[in-house]
Formats: sequence, structure tokens, C-alpha cells
Amino acid sequence: MKNSYVKAMQNAESDRGELQVNVTQEVGNRPVEGAEVSISYTGNPSDIIEEFRTDRSGNSPQISLPTPPLEYSMTPGGNQPYSEYTIHVRAEGFAAFTVSGTELLPGQRTVQPVKLQPETPQEAYENIVIPAHTLYGEYPEKIPEEEIKPLDESGEIVLSRVVIPEYVVVHDGPPGDTLAKDYYVRYRDYIKNVACSEIYATWPDETIRANVLAIMSFTLNRVYTEWYRNKGFDFTITSSTAYDHKFIPGRNIFDSIARIVDEVFENYLSRPNVRQPILTQYCDGQRVKCPNWMTQWGSKYLGDQGYSTIEILRHFYGQDMYINTAEEISGIPASWPGQNLEIGSRGDKVRQLQEQLTAISGAYPAIPAVSADGIYGEATQNAVRVFQSVFGLPQTGVVDYQTWYKIQEIYVGVTRIAELT
Repeated sequence: MKNSYVKAMQNAESDRGELQVNVTQEVGNRPVEGAEVSISYTGNPSDIIEEFRTDRSGNSPQISLPTPPLEYSMTPGGNQPYSEYTIHVRAEGFAAFTVSGTELLPGQRTVQPVKLQPETPQEAYENIVIPAHTLYGEYPEKIPEEEIKPLDESGEIVLSRVVIPEYVVVHDGPPGDTLAKDYYVRYRDYIKNVACSEIYATWPDETIRANVLAIMSFTLNRVYTEWYRNKGFDFTITSSTAYDHKFIPGRNIFDSIARIVDEVFENYLSRPNVRQPILTQYCDGQRVKCPNWMTQWGSKYLGDQGYSTIEILRHFYGQDMYINTAEEISGIPASWPGQNLEIGSRGDKVRQLQEQLTAISGAYPAIPAVSADGIYGEATQNAVRVFQSVFGLPQTGVVDYQTWYKIQEIYVGVTRIAELT
């Protein structure tokens, strides 16, 4: 029986969101089948409201849970716009895991990743606490910087072209905090994490795209200029809002934001005759004012009015701001073929796809292996559809841009582990 606390929460929250938990091994990134997962309200973690086990792809069932009303996330105010849940995970041979503060927004699907460590005397339990969203909690405001870094005679700018990195190293604190932990994070995962921490997934798509592009351009400026490494640090960027963006280790990721990041991750913002990505700074526009920068709430209102992504960006940054494309993407076996792969497609790209799906099936047995004959037939279509299901993509059976790069990402992960073992 649910106690009075849980009943009160359900009565107070009129809308619902979708939650799925994905459980993998920290070492090897392989799915954990049969993990015991329980969910409770963060405000009352001992009262379990849902329990289930993960399937052989490490996924829980997708469940619907109460959230606050949609309007709370559509205008700034004092009401918390998301509900918070606590997730407990246990699996034989692994340290128990708890994540507190998983955020659910109305009408949105989110995935809570859980990475389990082997159980040892030193690793018996792990706990992650997700702090308040930056639009709701109190965080330091950004210290202004020049948006274009000078290419001086010191030779400190070492990159000759804009490359999308495979990984960034995130320092979880201000630059000078020597006790803060460094995280080695895939670039796209980093962008998704920051966007989910700094804007609401309920906002218009064009608003989300504008904010994602600003986050990516800022990050690529740090990469391109080797900003922190040239100051003697061993990381790419920090999690301090005073210097960079808010990165929250282990947080949940909203589908609507993840989808947009996967669509535009090759891009960044540039100005004419400026080689480096622009350091696109921004603020919320409510508690903090920032003339000549984008404001997050302001971008939301423009999105409500039907402004396009580039119109939103130029409204804040000026008419000479452009969306550019990186010259190279690091860490992938081959680039996007330029068109969807589907029934009837033939050639080397199809053969590569088939070989990669078969390699992935070794780690994710729900995905069937396929013959690498270079012909996109029904067996390949079915394997693609299962892959899309396992990784939360639209189950079309067609390899579009988003699916192609997700296959590359997973393939690189499973084959690197195979090489190590």
C-alpha cells in the first residue's frame, strides 16, 4: 500500500512522464540482464512504487510516473517543474547502486543510465545524487570572456582545423579545485548531459537546437584553443557554471534533447573570417542578465513564436552568426554515407553496416547477426529495427543519420573492449 506521502505526491502532480532504466557494466559497457530495479520518490526513498528486472539488453520496462503540470516548465517561477525519483539497482556480482534525483518532465521520455562496478570489499555500494536543474537551483553566474580567443604569437593554439572529438575530459569543479574528479566522457554524451542540465526538454525543438548549438560551439572553442591545457591543466572543460557548463555525472537524459544532439552534433557556430568556433556564452535571462549573449528563457519565447534555430541565434548574437560543419569526426570507422540505407540499398556501406551489427550482437544478443553480403534485405532491416529498439531510437528499420552514428558509437565501444580482452 502506498503511504500518505506517496498519495499526496500523486494527487499534487497532474501530468506524467516516461522513465526507462538502462543497466550496463562500467567495465566493458555490456548490458546487465536480470538486474533488480526499484523506484521510489526521492522525498520518500524507502517506499517502493515500482519494481522490475532488466531484459537481456539491460533495459527496464518503460514506465509512466507522475510529474508536475506542463506549465511549470514553460515559464519561470517558483514551482519545481520536474518530479524526482530514486532508483536502486542490485545485480549479482556487482556493487549495489543508487541514483537520487532522476528528473521526470511531463510528456517526456527519459533514460536513466546505471553503470555497475564489480563488487569488491572496496566497492560494495555506489550512490549518485543529481542536484537541482540550473534553471531551478542556484548556481554561480558565468564570468564573461571574449568570444574569440586571440591567435597570438605564443603558438598556444595547436589545432589547425575544427574536429569533433571522440571524448572530452570534464573537471567536476572550478579549474583550481585539485580535489575535483575528472571524467572521461564521449563528446555527444557530454553535450546531452549539459543540455539536459541547463534547458527543459519540454521546450520547442528550435529552441533546443539553438541552445545545443551554443553549448557545442562553446565546447569546441575550448577543444580548438586547448584553453585549459595551455594553462597547465589536464582537462578539456569544467563543470563549473562560472567558467563553463553544468555537467552532472550520472544524470538522466531526455529523449527529445538526445535526438536533437544526434542530429546536429557535427555543427558549431562561426563568424566570417574566424577559424575557431565561437565561445557562445549565455545566461537564463531571469535571475541573471547578460546583454549580447543568448538568454535561455528568451530563446524559449522566440521558439514559441515560431522563430527558426538560426533566427533565434542571430537575435542574440547578431546577423553575422552562421552554423558551420566540422571538417572531421574523430573516433568513428567511416562517415555517414550521405543517404538513408534501406531495403534495396547495396554496396560497401551496407556491408560495413552488416559487419558492425554482427559485432554488436556479440554484446547485445537480442540483436541478430546478419550476413555481410552488401545487400540491405529483410534480415538487415530486422536487425536494424531491433538495434533501434534496444537503444531507444524510432523503430523504422531504416538507417538514417541518427541510427548510423549510434551504430558507429556502439560498434567502437564493443570492439575496443574485445581488443582489450
